[in-house]
Amino acid sequence: MKNEGRILRTLLEAGRVLTGRKPAGRALTVFPDDTFIISYPRSGNTWTRFLVGNLVYQDAPVTFANVESRIPEIYLFPDRVLRGMPRARLLKSHECFDPRYRKVIYIVRDPRDVAVSYYHYAIKLRRIEDGYEVEKFIRRFVTGEFDVQWSWAASWSDHVLSWVSMRQGSENFLLLRYEDMLESPEEELAKVAKFLGIDASQERVVRAVQLSSADTMRQLEKRQAENWALTRNTRRDKPFIRGATAGRWRTELPPSSVGVIERAWGPTMERLGYKLSESGRENVAVAADVTTSDS
Repeated sequence: MKNEGRILRTLLEAGRVLTGRKPAGRALTVFPDDTFIISYPRSGNTWTRFLVGNLVYQDAPVTFANVESRIPEIYLFPDRVLRGMPRARLLKSHECFDPRYRKVIYIVRDPRDVAVSYYHYAIKLRRIEDGYEVEKFIRRFVTGEFDVQWSWAASWSDHVLSWVSMRQGSENFLLLRYEDMLESPEEELAKVAKFLGIDASQERVVRAVQLSSADTMRQLEKRQAENWALTRNTRRDKPFIRGATAGRWRTELPPSSVGVIERAWGPTMERLGYKLSESGRENVAVAADVTTSDS
């Protein structure tokens, strides 16, 4: 049965390619005037799309019913469809570093909170059942094994470093921290406006933030879940827009799972300003001592 299922998936994939229905993904045709909103999954990309969309488009607010026509996700549409969009395009991507992407807004989030959000999203997608062991999920998450929806699998650190190491400091690369966006959304969105070359007034920025609030997005999700590809066939009792807060990992992750994440990615987390737990700092210090002594 497993072989039959694999063969069926292969045939379906071949059919999508031959009929031009395969989502673009990494095979996207990239134009020099494209701007990409990129993040590791569950790091605030959808919220950022609402913020940017409500900043750029003044005719009507962004909703789950129209977000894909304004800032489409490259995993939902064939390349031929995306090529037909008006330029300059704003596109959503979860890809690791791609040198063709010239202008990038990159969102990073504390990986401990990413893990919590990813866990609940996997339940919403029915990839795991209610009550799935969190410790087991985190072990799989850290190795990059748990790919619940996208066509690739990479660890959080590999994804983040692929962009930060290659592009940080470039005038065409804007790094946003999800936590800073929560704390000062108008200030962070003003950075986006400047990056995009938009002469946005304070009123325009405030309007975009208000139209993109978590409460507004939750209400839109309740009414439009069936209109959006990412929620259409998922569990309706599990929201896509959850807490929209920082630090949920402190109450939702057991210390052992926090340790797994921090041991794997501690140096990268500290580089991006995420404070480690006491045991995490000790582990990073020990690793640094070992590296120094070995050299």
